[in-house]
Amino acid sequence: AIQPLIALLSSGTATAKENAAVALSSLAVNANYQIAIANAGAIRPLIDLLSSGTATAKENVAGALWNLTVDENNDTAINAAGALRNLANNANNQIAIANAGAIQPLIALLSSGTA
Repeated sequence: AIQPLIALLSSGTATAKENAAVALSSLAVNANYQIAIANAGAIRPLIDLLSSGTATAKENVAGALWNLTVDENNDTAINAAGALRNLANNANNQIAIANAGAIQPLIALLSSGTA
């Protein structure tokens, strides 16, 4: 049930994205679902939706991310995703990140919560 919601975050209509984010937020209240949602790869699409979604989608994403941060590993991954997004907005930083060999560890952190 989680994977289709994650797919909607990226490829659904604006309303579908809003609904997927609120559904993930509701599921993330449960500790077992927090782990499952993070392991299914939802953190990155949620973070991406913060930049491109409607105001309602952004509000729903904020709720989902808040609920996911209860798990310490998810909190680390969410912070890493946000930091990477901010750094990667600058062309010089993009080059420095790549030259430092940081891309693969950051991807691992986003995917699993550990680098």
